[in-house]
Amino acid sequence: MSHIEILDAGALTTCQDGGRPGWAHLAVPPSGAADRPSWRLANQLSGNATAACALETTLTGCTVRAHRNVTAVVGGAPCPVTVDGHPEAWGQPVKLPAGSVLEAGAAEVGVRSYLAFSGGLHPKASLGSHSTCLLSGLGPAPVRDGDTIPLGPSPAHPPLPTQWPAPWAGVTDEIVMKLHLGPRLDWFTPEAANDLAKEVWTVSEHSNRIGLRLAGPELRPRDPGRELPSEGIVAGALQVPPSGRPILFGADHPTTGGYPVIGVVGPAALAAAAQARPGTRIRFAPIPVPQWDGRP
Repeated sequence: MSHIEILDAGALTTCQDGGRPGWAHLAVPPSGAADRPSWRLANQLSGNATAACALETTLTGCTVRAHRNVTAVVGGAPCPVTVDGHPEAWGQPVKLPAGSVLEAGAAEVGVRSYLAFSGGLHPKASLGSHSTCLLSGLGPAPVRDGDTIPLGPSPAHPPLPTQWPAPWAGVTDEIVMKLHLGPRLDWFTPEAANDLAKEVWTVSEHSNRIGLRLAGPELRPRDPGRELPSEGIVAGALQVPPSGRPILFGADHPTTGGYPVIGVVGPAALAAAAQARPGTRIRFAPIPVPQWDGRP
C-alpha cells in the first residue's frame, strides 16, 4: 500500500494543509499549518503543490517509515535528519526507498518542523481539508505510533534540485511584531496603549496552536465592569481577558470571543509566533488606526 507509517509520533504531530477557511459562521476555525511559509516551502521542494498536506511536529520531531519510493523534505524548525540511521540534509529533498525509515529529531531552535512527502498526505478530509484542528476536533486525530497515512500520486514534476534558500531566520530569543491597533483599542486606558509600544511579554508554557498566552504587564480596560458581546475573532488577534495578560490567537483560534481585541498581527508575525518557544520575549510595534478625513 502507498502510505507512510508512524513509528514514533513525538510530543504532538498533526496533519496540516491549507486549512478550512470560510466556515467561521459555523464556529469552525481555519486551522492549517501554523508556520505557513515553512510548510509551503517544504511542499515546493518536495515537488508538491504548495497546499499539499504534510506533517507538523512539535519540539520532539517524529519517525516514519515509507512504504513506497518517495521524496521527503524536512523543513521549518531546524533539526537533525537521518534515513536508516545515516545523516541527511535538513531543508532539501531526500530520496526514501520503500521500507526506509526517516527520523526528524528534536528541534534545535523554534518549535514546529514540517515533513513533506512527494504526492502529499491524504488522511480522511473534513470540510474539504486534511488538517487536524485541536479546538474543534475536526480532521484526523493527532498521529499516534502505528498509524498509517495514505500518500497521493507522485507529482508530475520532480522535486526542486535545491535546498532551503537561506539560513533559517526564524525565532530568536526576542520577536518584534507589527501590531495593527484596534478594533477595540478605545476600550483600554492610554497607559495600556503606551505599554504596547514599550513593554515586553514572555510566551507562557500554556501555549499551543490555539494561541500564545503572554506573561507580563497587564493591559487595563477603561471600565473593568463593561461587557462586550461576542464578536468575530481572526488569526493574529491580540485578545485581552480580565487578567489583563493578552492572548495571541493562532491557527486553531476560536471564531468568536467576548473579550476586547486591542490589535491584530499579520501573517509574518503569525509564522514567527508558531516557532516561539516558552520563554521567548515578545515586543509589539503598534501601527496606529488609520484616520478617515471624510473624503471619498
